[in-house]
Order: sequence, then structure tokens, then C-alpha cells
Amino acid sequence: MDPLAPLLDLADVATALAGARDRVDAAMRHRALRRHGGQVAAEASLRAAVASAALEGNAYDLADVRGGTVTDPVAQGALRVAEGISGLVDLWPRAPRQALAKLHVLAARGVVPTDDLGRLTGSAGRIDALADLVAGNDRTPPLLLAAIVHAELITLRPFAGPAGVVARAAARLTLINRGFDPRGLIAVEVGHRSREPEYVGSAGAYATGTPDGVRSWLRHYAAAVTEAADETTRIGDEVLATV
Repeated sequence: MDPLAPLLDLADVATALAGARDRVDAAMRHRALRRHGGQVAAEASLRAAVASAALEGNAYDLADVRGGTVTDPVAQGALRVAEGISGLVDLWPRAPRQALAKLHVLAARGVVPTDDLGRLTGSAGRIDALADLVAGNDRTPPLLLAAIVHAELITLRPFAGPAGVVARAAARLTLINRGFDPRGLIAVEVGHRSREPEYVGSAGAYATGTPDGVRSWLRHYAAAVTEAADETTRIGDEVLATV
């Protein structure tokens, strides 16, 4: 049985997640993806990295990051993570803790001491429980699983430095691996960034462990995915306008 299934009974959660899925499905039908899917994916990945760094308090203009003039280590780490996600897709469901350590090495190089890269700072028991939830889980709907992965990791912050970058990347890994977004076209980080006060507030609510707190987070996550789907559509429109 799906251990997270009861969360779908929280008020409005199933409806919100289904609506987000519908918006993603619509974005995946964009004409630009027929011939220019790689270009759309690359731009979505860049925007995801910029948004993720901004959510860590390191905000830069997209144009500056694209132009290569931003040397901030957190932003550079977010870019490395965005580039490295594809190489961890198969590892994630087999060895989640190893994949998380690799994400932290990518995200935190130049931010934390070398000896701390990939090393947990605490919460090992709860991380083990999360790893057990992820490993081989083909029962939980992908969007629900990604939301819980993200929330657990930003609540625990089990790594030094930009742990939020790791949390958002792990959620994205979940969506890619489980086939919700196999091409990496949905930059959920952009949705979180556009709704940052809600993102922070609902994450704090989740950390309380109450049903209302979890519901708040899941509703936010669905809204962020919906925003990200709309961003994919905008990217597709921009790509078609330039070809």
C-alpha cells in the first residue's frame, strides 16, 4: 500500500494535485517541444537554477547568469546541480542517500569546507526513513512523493550550506525519475520563487507536523507546479519566436 495515500484525503489536496498535473500535460503539448525540446529543457534548467539560488538568498538577474558574469558560489552550485541532475536519475530510486550526497557536493562546493561535502549534519534516522520511502517506490503518485521529499529535506536541512538547493533538486529528480517530467521541462523552482512568501510559510507550516500544515504545503506545491508549467509554455513561445 502507498504509505502517503492518506494525504490525498486532506481537503482540496487531491484536486489541487490533479489540476497541476493537467496544466503540466497541457504544457507538454506545446509545439516547440516537437523540434526544439532540448532548447526548452536547457532554458528551463537554467531558470530553475537561478530561482533555486535566489530562494537561498542569492538572487541574480537571469541575463547575468546566462552571460556567465555571476561567480557567486551558491549560484554556481545551483547551476552545477541543474546540469548534474540527469546523471543521478537512475541512482535516485536505488540509493537515495548516495544521490543526496552527490547533490550536496555539487551544490556546496566552494561554500562549505571540503570535509563537509556530502556529509550529513544530523537527522540520520529521518533521512533513512525518507530514503526508504523513495527507494523503489512506484506506488505514491509522483507529484505527491516529490512534494514530501522536498518538504522533508527543507525541514531537516541535513547538509551544511545551501541545503535548500539540494531539497529542490531531489524533488525534481523524483519528478523526472517517476515519469512525471521525464525531459526535465518543468522548473518547479520558478514556481516556488514566484510565490516565495507562500513557499516559506507553507514549509514552516509543514514542519509543525499537523494535518493543516501538511495540507498547506501540498496545496502550495501544486500551485508552484502549475506556475512552472506556465513558465514552460512561455519558454516554448519564446523559442518559437526566435527560430
